[in-house]
Amino acid sequence: MNTMKTALSLLVLYVTVYSAIAKYIPKTGRRVPQTLSRGWGDQLIWAQTYEEGLYWSRSRNKPLMVLFHLEDCPHSQAFKKVFADDDKIQKILDEDFIVLNLMYETTDKHLSPDGQYVPRILFVDPSMTVRADINGRYGNRLYAYETGDTPQLLGNLQKAKKLLKSEL
Repeated sequence: MNTMKTALSLLVLYVTVYSAIAKYIPKTGRRVPQTLSRGWGDQLIWAQTYEEGLYWSRSRNKPLMVLFHLEDCPHSQAFKKVFADDDKIQKILDEDFIVLNLMYETTDKHLSPDGQYVPRILFVDPSMTVRADINGRYGNRLYAYETGDTPQLLGNLQKAKKLLKSEL
């Protein structure tokens, strides 16, 4: 019985250490997970509302990334896993962006320029301009992202950062 407890303790220790090493940890240290992340990146600080995201974006001079998704959408769930597990995406968002994820549509029609579908990502610069020029690779859903689109998203994150420096 004692051997079983020891083995279980070692397994728990191993899993804890491995998970701590394997995931992106912000420079400021591990953060307490927020329910606002909804699984999209527990170490990120998420805005509660679109208005709050705009305020943070302006006051911190960082672009806002708005992610629309639904809990019962299989495409959203599949993309969430890839998104949350990608250390490059998590690091860039933590250091250079204000982030907001929404499971409902806003009243701002600029955030649905080509329709209301999920998952959908739009970028808003600190001047509160929705960047319609930063989009995904699908002609019929310009701001959609799927599981294989992380390189496109990484490129768009870099583009949003570059536009911020060159235009503002």
